[in-house]
Amino acid sequence: TLKKFPAVETRNNNVSLSIACIFQIYFSSFECCLDHVCELLNTIDACQVFFDITVNFDLTKNYLDLVVTYTNLMMLLSRIEERKAIIGLYNYAHEMTHGSSDREYPRLGQMIVDYENPLKKMMEEFVPHGKVNNALLSLQMVYPRRNLSADQWRNAQLLSLISAPSTMLNPAQSDTMPCEYLSLDAMEKWIVFGFILCHGVLNSDQAALSLWKLALQSSTCLCLFRDEVFHIHKAAEDLFINIRGYNKRVNDIKECKEQALGLMHRERRKFLRSALKELATVLSDQPGLLGPKALFVFMALSFARDEIIWLLRHADNIQKKSTDDFIDKHIAELIFYMEELRAHVRKYGPVMQRYYVQYLSGFDAVVLNELVQNLSVCPEDESIIMSSFVNTMTSLGVKQGIQPNTAYTSVSKASLGIADHRELGKMMNTIIFHTKMVDSLVEMLVETSDLSIFCFYSRAFEKMFQQCLELPSQSRHSISFPLLCTHFMSCTHELCPEEVSDRSLSLCNMFLDEMAKQARNLITDICTEQCTLSDQLLPKHCAKTISQAVNKKSKKQTGKKGEPEREKPGVESMRKNRLLVTNLDKLHTALSELCFSINYVPNMVIWEHTFTPREYLTSHLEIRFTKSIVGMTMYNQATQEIAKPSELLTSVRAYMTVLQSIENYVQIDITRVFNNVLLQQTQHLDSHGEPTITSLYTNWYLETLLRQVSNGHIAYFPAMKAFVNLPTENELTFNAEEYSDISEMRSLSELLGPYGMKFLSESLMWHISSQVAELKVRGHGGQGLQVAAQSVLKRMTIIGVILSFRSLAQEALRDVLSCHIPFLVSSVEDFKDHIPRETDMKVAMNVYELSSAAGLPCEIDPALVVALSSQKSENISPEEEYKIACLLMVFVAVSMPTLASNVMSQYSPAIEGHCNNIHCLAKAINQIAAALFTIHKGSIEDRLKEFLALASSSLLKIGQETDKTTTRNRESVYLLLDMIVQESPFLTMDLLESCFPYVLLRNAYHAVYKQSVPSST
Repeated sequence: TLKKFPAVETRNNNVSLSIACIFQIYFSSFECCLDHVCELLNTIDACQVFFDITVNFDLTKNYLDLVVTYTNLMMLLSRIEERKAIIGLYNYAHEMTHGSSDREYPRLGQMIVDYENPLKKMMEEFVPHGKVNNALLSLQMVYPRRNLSADQWRNAQLLSLISAPSTMLNPAQSDTMPCEYLSLDAMEKWIVFGFILCHGVLNSDQAALSLWKLALQSSTCLCLFRDEVFHIHKAAEDLFINIRGYNKRVNDIKECKEQALGLMHRERRKFLRSALKELATVLSDQPGLLGPKALFVFMALSFARDEIIWLLRHADNIQKKSTDDFIDKHIAELIFYMEELRAHVRKYGPVMQRYYVQYLSGFDAVVLNELVQNLSVCPEDESIIMSSFVNTMTSLGVKQGIQPNTAYTSVSKASLGIADHRELGKMMNTIIFHTKMVDSLVEMLVETSDLSIFCFYSRAFEKMFQQCLELPSQSRHSISFPLLCTHFMSCTHELCPEEVSDRSLSLCNMFLDEMAKQARNLITDICTEQCTLSDQLLPKHCAKTISQAVNKKSKKQTGKKGEPEREKPGVESMRKNRLLVTNLDKLHTALSELCFSINYVPNMVIWEHTFTPREYLTSHLEIRFTKSIVGMTMYNQATQEIAKPSELLTSVRAYMTVLQSIENYVQIDITRVFNNVLLQQTQHLDSHGEPTITSLYTNWYLETLLRQVSNGHIAYFPAMKAFVNLPTENELTFNAEEYSDISEMRSLSELLGPYGMKFLSESLMWHISSQVAELKVRGHGGQGLQVAAQSVLKRMTIIGVILSFRSLAQEALRDVLSCHIPFLVSSVEDFKDHIPRETDMKVAMNVYELSSAAGLPCEIDPALVVALSSQKSENISPEEEYKIACLLMVFVAVSMPTLASNVMSQYSPAIEGHCNNIHCLAKAINQIAAALFTIHKGSIEDRLKEFLALASSSLLKIGQETDKTTTRNRESVYLLLDMIVQESPFLTMDLLESCFPYVLLRNAYHAVYKQSVPSST
């Protein structure tokens, strides 16, 4: 129990001994820290050290930082709720380990009790430390000058390099160089905490009271550590209200609290945005000015840093009276210009170093030497030190350094007192600044522009980023947020670096990912607009325009008021004035702004991790392009609807045109995106396992179009080289011709490419192999010969239809490849055409496979051979397989006469085929025979001759039939023999003449053409 703390009562002895080890380092470190701080403050008072921020800057700054850090430490300690339990637990563990309490525990425990209200206790503690007041009063010439309004800055043309062109090359000078970029936030901490601890001076010194009031009006809260803040007005009022005679001070606090609004800071940020933009623009054009105007750069960074931190701290901790003062949607712009200035300093650091090395040796050394020579009193030791400074500066090089120190002359008993030689002190401050320009540019950037505090305000940080992306005019500055994550490395502690590193990496990744998503969405919207415009140019939309033109020409009245004239494509580009902005204009503007940000830096390094913004965009574009291509197919599995290949190709080309234009904004390899995405679309599944356009179109053509052909709803018209719908009772939901004509097949080849078309062919061949497997077993079973013959011919017809479709696809592929790679296609074709007959079949098949991949027709289809080869059964010998193949061809030959009795077997000269697709038997018979007898190593030519003889003999027997039903389409069936010979590379008309009289063929053609005349009229 902790009721009698620091005495602690324990009821459980099961305390781990490791606790003593864990807390030992913290306990002893805190104890030593307190002892050293108190000892140091007492020593400073005893030595009567002189403090003046304008004379001995570093010493005064470090002294005030010591006081504020000590105050912050005690306040943070008082905010730890379990502090008594932790210290008591440590002491108990120490007792168990060593047999006695820690010797410093009673003193530390009593201090915890005394510092329950740390400021009240420290006000008593700091009564003897009067040097704090001296140091604070030296700010009366610095703090008011730094805490001016934006109008005063504007009137003084602060930070402007072009306001006085004649002095542009003159070095920026000041008597108080380090004070010019001193943090306003740090000075306010010094003033607030300093005058709270040493409050007596507020009643006796008007200068101190003025500083106090000015600080109270500037901020309402101050940072203690990370996101821990101190509310100034409430804490000061609670402290002063109990002190007799402080009613006026309490009233001052209340008045200042009412005046502490964000308007002044909002106007400052507005001024700094324009000032830093001008400064960054001038320096990017003339980087040589970084030498003489380095002070302006660090002043600008410090001013901007102070305003950004003020906004971050107050926006997160203050109950807002005026929301506009604490929400700045343009904060990204200010951070961006800061990053630009930081980049200039890092890039042109050597320029600045050379300039200040020459400045130190050519000017500062001379001035310092004159000051030393003019000293009325200069003891020997001080003279040696000063001479050493001058000599070192005179012979200074870029890789050398010098760091003067004024602490030696600030002690009251020093022979050469800095208080009596202010000009010397100011000169030493200037020299220190110039040496930092040579040795410590990186440290100077951290000192003046570190924004690592954002690491501890993640929610506000992310909110600012979202506001930046939502405002199109600010999106070009969104890269400043990932760049800020590089600052987080400066706020780590050696005991917990992972805490900050993980946060900075995750934030940077999130910011870059969101930027890429935003750019991707804009690009998608532009692509959608462009696809809509491209769709308007499709041929299907011209019918109405042609109809209107015809009607107008024939002067036909379409109605009383007339039909409204349809807008033609391209009207959207016609504008009456430049003020008219379309949605596409807005999208392009927003995209160019965001792409500027993504393209701003090639990469950034955070904790040994390299982030490349452009790769984020590339990755998102690949994913979205993939989804868009598949989405544009508009495939509906329920209704089996799909976009026409030509329309999809038009949309894809419009999409690609937009993506190619992205290279004008960002330096990315869009060709790599095309290769990655489009090559994946030629496969069955993409890299994510999702279906591609290859699988969608393959399934649609097989399961929808070709299935309807098998059902007799669609026929293949050789004359049109397309599949066409037949008039049926149930109308199909699609027009087969619009998906299978030569232009559509070429578009399909463009989309799928050789790999995709090969997958389509393999899928077709798999269906053919399943049909052949069924054919081989049709001779078995109890069915009659007539039924078996019809079944065999039907399956052979289906095979022929599939092969006809594949022939269309191959021809389209050849046409497409001939346009893209004509020389390669011609070489492959020449290679195929000159294979010697005696060539080994394996070698020939390799050539055929190459030719087939290029879309060239082959005597033997390699894909079909591969598909049928996989059907070999282990239970049947090769000889039996060969006999089955021969019998299959015989069965087909003797079954052909049965086709004559079918009403749909009539030949139509208009389509150069039969409505029941039996004309496709010619292709099926030739291709199946060539493949089967290649597999079984038989003579293709001999087997086809036998087939022709059998088929001719069977068909000649029809002439002897007297039944008109059996011979109703005899002449149309005769023509199949001619088609088989015309289709075959192995048969000739001479051979047909020997089997089947040509006069019968001639008469058959005459008869079918004669029959088609009345039907056509």
